[in-house]
Order: sequence, then structure tokens, then C-alpha cells
Amino acid sequence: MDAFYASVEQLDNPELKGKPVAVGGDRERGVVAAASYEARKYGVRSAMASVLARKKCKDLIFVRPRSYRYKEVSKQIRKIFSDYTDLIEPLSLDEAFLDVTTNKKNIELAADIATEIRSRIKTETGLTASAGISINKFLAKVATEVNKPNGQKTIHPSKVDEFIDSLAIDRFFGVGKVTAKKMKDLGIYSGKDLRRFERDDLVRHFGKSGNHYYKIVRSIQDSPVNPSRVRKSVGAERTFSKDIDSESFMLDELDSIADELERRMLKSENKGRTVTVKLKYSDFTQQTRSKTIEDYTSTKEQFFPVIEELIYQKEIDKSVRLLGISISNLFREVEKPKEEEFSLQLKFDF
Repeated sequence: MDAFYASVEQLDNPELKGKPVAVGGDRERGVVAAASYEARKYGVRSAMASVLARKKCKDLIFVRPRSYRYKEVSKQIRKIFSDYTDLIEPLSLDEAFLDVTTNKKNIELAADIATEIRSRIKTETGLTASAGISINKFLAKVATEVNKPNGQKTIHPSKVDEFIDSLAIDRFFGVGKVTAKKMKDLGIYSGKDLRRFERDDLVRHFGKSGNHYYKIVRSIQDSPVNPSRVRKSVGAERTFSKDIDSESFMLDELDSIADELERRMLKSENKGRTVTVKLKYSDFTQQTRSKTIEDYTSTKEQFFPVIEELIYQKEIDKSVRLLGISISNLFREVEKPKEEEFSLQLKFDF
């Protein structure tokens, strides 16, 4: 979806149309959750501090998030997807992979399926969407960004190598700023540069991720669209209006965050064994502390003593602006039936 949260707000409030909108808090410690395309022209981006966003765009309009509304629209969109395929792997409320190798409407061209889905989304929700079409998830994801907003891009099998070779390393899905800088220090600025490196060299420089980079630049991806994708963790966090520097204050805040985490654990019917505390300091550096326990847990009574242990594990010598807790190494008490495994190889015409 195109600027999903902000576009929903503009749809529901016509007075916001054509104006720079940021979904998020406008207070001192607020963060932009989403920005309209009008705001993006000024350099406003998601995850940006609200104070900085306001400096970049003095006319920026902040709107409080309405998660219930975004979920409502997301369900509408997901229902449209399901008219074409059951192989849907959501990445978030506004994004999903679809395998339409065999589709319910027997449409021959993948590009025609994408066009029809986008048209229905516009008609039924009033919002625009963009699509990427190619032979695997990595390429489809990258292609989605090419003609945004309200467009689509097909990377035909015969053009895959050419496309990857010309792709800037910053635009590789999964390559963040830190990795991109490290690659550039090695003379890797594009897919063509990356292809020159052997697997062992990439593993030496980037660890396990090196094997991933070796494969994706050669269009090797053994990750099928997975409609029963397993959740890896459940978490909750909070950013504070003022930094806190007392461990007792931190534990008070963690106590409240733990209440929310317990609710989310019970709602998702999950239990987990690894408890992690996340600390983001006033200088924006970040630290995590984890412990894996013997028994699966989902209740605050069981996991909060572990949080206390992790906080006192090592002295905290800087003030903290954000605290979070997550539980991973999950196990579902109520197992969902496993979906049949499907081949990744796409057989339709582009």
C-alpha cells in the first residue's frame, strides 16, 4: 500500500488531502509512524523523530494513529487477495507476498493479476497500491519500490540478471545503512560489484548473511511464500517524554510494559522461553539483555523476575529514553494445521 496509515487518514478526512501529514505523536519524544507523499517531499520519513520532522516541514500536520482503522482496511485488502490465491504471506498490515503461480481466476499474465488487484483495492477502499512482479520474493519486493506510488514493475525472468547488476546496493531488500557502508568500503556499489565476490569472501566479511547475499545476487532464493509464517517473538516497548536514569524507575516502567506484554502473549496464545530487555539510551545507542529459561512462560508473574535479574545484571551508567520487553523461542499451545508446502518456481508468463 502507498503511505498506508497517512493515506487512510487523508481518505477519512478530506481536509487532509494534498497536505503534508505525519501519523504519530508531535510531542518532544514523538516518532513518525508514517508520512504522506506530500510530507516525504520535505524529507519526512517513518521512524524519524517528530521534532526533526517538524523542522523539515513547518506545515506538517500530525495525526494520532488509529490502529483499529488500519486493521479494518487491511482486512478488506486481504479479502481481495484471497479471491486470487490462498498463498498469502503478510509482512505487515499494508504489505504481503502473493504466490499466483496457480491462481483462482486462471489469469495467464502475472502483471494482469497485479493490475486487477490494484484496481479492486482502489475501487473498494479508495486507496492506491503498488506491486512488484518477479520470480522470487526478493525481486518482487525490490520491484514494488520502483514505480511507487500507484504503479507496478515487472522484472521478467530474461531481465533478472540485468536488473540486479544495475541495482544500487542501498536498494537491496535486507541491506541496511551499516551493511551498505561496509559493502561500499569493499568496493561494492551495485549488484554487479556484489556478484564478483565468491561465497567464502562474503561469509568472511558478513558472517552468515554473506551466504544470503551470494544467493540473492544470483537469483537463488529457497523461500516460498508461506501462508502459515511462524511468529518469532512477542514484544512491547515505550519511549519516555523524559530520560530516566534510576534503575528503580526503570523497573516501575518495565512493570507497566510487562502488563501489556502479558496481554499480547495471552491474545496470541503463545508461550516462550527467551526473555529480552531492550534499552535505548539518551545518546540513541541501544543494548539488549536476554536470558533463556527452562520452562515456557506467558504470564507476568513468571517472566518479570527474569526482567529484574537482567536489569541488575550490569550497571546502567547512562540515562534511558526507551525500554522494551520481548519473549521469543515461542511455542503455541494451540497448533494450527500446517499448510501444504508449495514450490517456489513460478511457471506463468509475465
